[in-house]
Amino acid sequence: MIRRVLPHGMGRGLLTRRPGTRRGGFSLDWDGKVSEIKKKIKSILPGRSCDLLQDTSHLPPEHSDVVIVGGGVLGLSVAYWLKKLESRRGAIRVLVVERDHTYSQASTGLSVGGICQQFSLPENIQLSLFSASFLRNINSVSFRSFCLHTGVPGRSRCSSPGPPVQPLGLPLAGFRKGCCSHGEQRESAEEGAKVSLMSPDQLRNKFPWINTEGVALASYGMEDEGWFDPWCLLQGLRRKVQSLGVLFCQGEVTRFVSSSQRMLTTDDKAVVLKRIHEVHVKMDRSLEYQPVECAIVINAAGAWSAQIAALAGVGEGPPGTLQGTKLPVEPRKRYVYVWHCPQGPGLETPLVADTSGAYFRREGLGSNYLGGRSPTEEEPDPANLEVDHDFFQDKVWPHLALRVPAFETLKVQSAWAGYYDYNTFDQNGVVGPHPLVVNMYFATGFSGHGLQQAPGIGRAVAEMVLKGRFQTIDLSPFLFTRFYLGEKIQENNII
Repeated sequence: MIRRVLPHGMGRGLLTRRPGTRRGGFSLDWDGKVSEIKKKIKSILPGRSCDLLQDTSHLPPEHSDVVIVGGGVLGLSVAYWLKKLESRRGAIRVLVVERDHTYSQASTGLSVGGICQQFSLPENIQLSLFSASFLRNINSVSFRSFCLHTGVPGRSRCSSPGPPVQPLGLPLAGFRKGCCSHGEQRESAEEGAKVSLMSPDQLRNKFPWINTEGVALASYGMEDEGWFDPWCLLQGLRRKVQSLGVLFCQGEVTRFVSSSQRMLTTDDKAVVLKRIHEVHVKMDRSLEYQPVECAIVINAAGAWSAQIAALAGVGEGPPGTLQGTKLPVEPRKRYVYVWHCPQGPGLETPLVADTSGAYFRREGLGSNYLGGRSPTEEEPDPANLEVDHDFFQDKVWPHLALRVPAFETLKVQSAWAGYYDYNTFDQNGVVGPHPLVVNMYFATGFSGHGLQQAPGIGRAVAEMVLKGRFQTIDLSPFLFTRFYLGEKIQENNII
């Protein structure tokens, strides 16, 4: 158990007393007194380092209204909207717990950073439209460090404030066999997304480098589609929420302390409701932990969110019951490859999604491209982030070369792997409260499209916490209860 250690005779009240206040006729300057006390102790004990006054700035607070587990873009977005929508400044104390401050394995920094509205579910379209508007107007909320460019996600880092955010106008062309795309794109148009349907002839005229074999229809995003730098968005959000008073802690959540209450449903079935009162945060490279009393827990732990849910008792009841329903989210490893092709498509190249599931986009101005494909057979081992280069050679490159003949001569330059927080039930997000762990809320399970929808998801969770209902976008279909009821929400356009 971590405790703040003070020299004998010094009370804890000094930790909360502001410099300049008076006690016993003397003015207290805490920072100055600490330095003086250390010098005196060191002079009494020559040759020994002074560690009696431990630095506790890295510890989480002992109390927080909201604890957000996961400091990626989804967790930061929830934190941002909680502070923006709070009734008065400083009314809500928010703590974000992230186990890896480098984000070296976080899904955010390893993402391709695409954004599109060409989904089949109205909720997914609305989320992406909200995010596009948010990104387009990001300077109006003073995200000074956000920048829009095409650096390799997870490789380039913008450490200085970026340029003014430009409108997202880079399009996406999706290829679908058959006629189902007509209905999907009609849904997109009805929800406000601007798309244009193109015949194979129209497609060849606009993009002469495309082989239209096997293509019945193409959809072309006219506005608010393309890609952005995920790392810059992450850092911009982090700096912004810190300026709003959000606290951060590097550590791992290892336990929840809960209370239970047995209740009867309307049909006289017994259920047990739980409420989390305390979160135990284990410090980095330490066996010690800090307990944090809290009122709300947000599970935004991405690929590891099912483990966090299990710590709270989610899914520990009999199979087939609501109490025994687990959070069906697991880590799935996905590869991203970067290649060079001097004869490849030009600067007008959109983010292309092929009928095979392969996708690609330009990367910068030097005839470089990046892309990949989700596996359709055996899933790769998620225990590490090693890249399978044979997967590109056998499963990705043949489809790329068929669709873009110039890619027959491409040369792979580099590659990396990242995690999807994959929802094995229906590949759509989980948003809102758990029905039995009444103060745990979810923002997870988006299976690869969480980054582009993070602004809207964060606002939806904040509205549910603060107002008790979704207001901006109704995400009721994404509630946890659908797993128990067996009500899948089918999205046809998942890459």
